[in-house]
Amino acid sequence: MWASNAVVGRVAVAGDTPLVSPLALNALRWIAALAILAVLVPLFVGPVDRRLREEIRRGWRVHAMLGALSVASFNALQYAALQTSTAINVTLIAAGGPLFTLVVGWLFFGAQARPWAWAGAGLSLAGVALVLTGGDAVGLARLQPARGDLLMVAAAIAWALYSWLLRRHRPQLPALLLLAVQAAWGVALSLPVVALEWAAGALVVAADWRSLAVVTWVAIGPSIVAYWCWDRGVAHAGPLLPAFFANLTPLLAALLSAALLRELPQPYHALAFALIVGGIVVSQRGTRPEGTTAGVVRRAPPPRRG
Repeated sequence: MWASNAVVGRVAVAGDTPLVSPLALNALRWIAALAILAVLVPLFVGPVDRRLREEIRRGWRVHAMLGALSVASFNALQYAALQTSTAINVTLIAAGGPLFTLVVGWLFFGAQARPWAWAGAGLSLAGVALVLTGGDAVGLARLQPARGDLLMVAAAIAWALYSWLLRRHRPQLPALLLLAVQAAWGVALSLPVVALEWAAGALVVAADWRSLAVVTWVAIGPSIVAYWCWDRGVAHAGPLLPAFFANLTPLLAALLSAALLRELPQPYHALAFALIVGGIVVSQRGTRPEGTTAGVVRRAPPPRRG
């Protein structure tokens, strides 16, 4: 789902005549997702009773942070980065997710990574780099920094913070309801930024079926389905292991390109796949069988929730 988001997002916001400007695309994406969630939550979660409303009210600070880091920050920064940076640069920086997750966990959440986790992060990153350079290792030296690169670095840090916060302080809500509340906060925080985009004369929304198709897809696939899966993955495996699997995104994007653009995979894709999966396996050496630590140990146990 997130591989398709990169492909569709690049088509939508880049070029001389973009279909949708980055901040508008992000806001429309989550407004549409919120409307869909308003239907799904009653069907699959049931009525929001007093207990759930009290949990939402009590944890509003955490909900606001989750919405700000994921919906309002990461997604908007990623679309903005695709305007001024190449796809290869943006994807390479995003592939550093495990490294950002390790550092953020160590600095802010009292987590100490095992050596195997660092080794696995490097191995997976080597596989992603192989995909991005088309099998040419020297290609990394030719990468030129751009404004979009810096935006993507900020996005990767925001996502690492989001994943750790989701693991350590996740509100006790059903996944769909949590996503709906998170989306509501994200939209509320995004709209003032869209107003600034409009005031600057940069707001673009093409009134045709292509824009409608783009917004509909990114609202359903990369938003609702992907975020629900990420929430469940982080809940079961911690914040680091899912970050390693996110390194499969460039490889999956290559497969989507083969299916949609008739670009056949090359031999280096197989090697890259082996490196990425190898990094996931290596990162898990020495962890408990249930995988809840995901290559990370806590410096001190968290306080018990009353």
